[in-house]
Amino acid sequence: MDQRSPLRALAPVAALLVLTASACSGSGEGSGPGGTPGAVGLRDPYFPGLGNGGYDVRHYDLALDYEPKSNLLRGTATITARATQDLSAFNLDLRGLDVDGVTVNGVPAEAGRAGDELTVRPREPVGDGSTFRTVVRYSGSPSSVTDPDGSEEGWLRTEDGAIALGEPQGSMAWFPGNHHPSDKAAYDITVTVPKGLTAVSNGELRSRRPAAGGARTAFAWHSPEPMSSYLATVGIGEYEVRTSRPAGGIPEFTAVDRTVAARSEKVRARIPEVLEWAQKNFGPYPFSSTGAIVERAEDVDYALETQTRPVYPAGAFNEYFLVHELAHQWYGNSVSPKQWKDVWLNEAFATYAEWLYDEDFRGVPAQERFEKEFEDDGNWAFPPSAPPRDDLLGAPVYGRGAMVLHKIRQAVGDDAFFGLLKSWAQKHRHGNASTEDFTAHAEERAGEDLTELWDVWLHGDGRPAKR
Repeated sequence: MDQRSPLRALAPVAALLVLTASACSGSGEGSGPGGTPGAVGLRDPYFPGLGNGGYDVRHYDLALDYEPKSNLLRGTATITARATQDLSAFNLDLRGLDVDGVTVNGVPAEAGRAGDELTVRPREPVGDGSTFRTVVRYSGSPSSVTDPDGSEEGWLRTEDGAIALGEPQGSMAWFPGNHHPSDKAAYDITVTVPKGLTAVSNGELRSRRPAAGGARTAFAWHSPEPMSSYLATVGIGEYEVRTSRPAGGIPEFTAVDRTVAARSEKVRARIPEVLEWAQKNFGPYPFSSTGAIVERAEDVDYALETQTRPVYPAGAFNEYFLVHELAHQWYGNSVSPKQWKDVWLNEAFATYAEWLYDEDFRGVPAQERFEKEFEDDGNWAFPPSAPPRDDLLGAPVYGRGAMVLHKIRQAVGDDAFFGLLKSWAQKHRHGNASTEDFTAHAEERAGEDLTELWDVWLHGDGRPAKR
């Protein structure tokens, strides 16, 4: 993600039975034979309520119907998961929105709400290791989510529709799920909107067909590779769409708000070239499609690396942001953080990609960028490995994080460093990794102890006396 700065489905069914207070709280007390409730929240130090225990989601099938004028969303979420314990109950994260019905393996299930938690109690316990399917029908007016740093995410209404952004917790505003980056899954997202609008999502467009007698259009999107829920997106609006497939290249789908399409064309045309450059530096592209969603600057005020199809405000759709968000497809999207404290790994690599781009195309050595960031007082507010919750995506995560990578490059030399860029992306391809995983991998590849480097540049407080 780019710094959070100014350019920073379906019909209702019968009412549900209400669970007992202990089931709604997820305390784990009072469980009957055949299992216990899954944990409420994964106890991430930054967002302890996000995610849930007891299961691993394998696939989301989301059928959405949206009416922009009234901001009414109707949805059916079909969630296929594997139980990691005997489950008498389990939770899904969902903010707002009314739950109209829940089934587990085709059988109606009891469900209760407590804050952002939807607790589901199947009629029969789910056995450890078994695959089960949960269907949640829901509706209502989705809303934005205000993060601890004051930025807005979730379901953001735009001049001509809406855009869904999820880092770190906004995805629960538009679909129920296990909303922590450690639980990745494949996605199929179908969005039905009024005729004349386009609905864009992650992955590949499988179909576009008339609905409701021709008054509406359904767009079906498929994302086969694993994706953390915060990287899922839906863009709805009046877009100018461009598709292409360079010879031997990655299929591209870009959607640009029609009011900014003309001035976005130059950067849009650079996507294949920048992607080819990135593959030379980072290894094979980890996904089956690429592209972009470009919105008006007044509709979105930061860019986000949503998987395969980053979102940009028009004012930030330039070469640097393009390089940054495309680099995230390797670092952050394919290799995702185990916990939110590891988010510096996403941003350090994406920021350093900008430095490498400057070296290759503008003749600006990475050392020059390092010197500039070193003098920026904002980069020394906290260690990149320990951002405060209310500044999770603050300057040190980007600038000082990139400095950490540059110090590794200086310590091990260019050959080993560029090998590290590829080996790190390959080792954890489509998985999750922590700061500890990275430091161990870097030392293994370097063949030397880098403790002093970590202590000073990654974990240390304050600006060191020497560069």
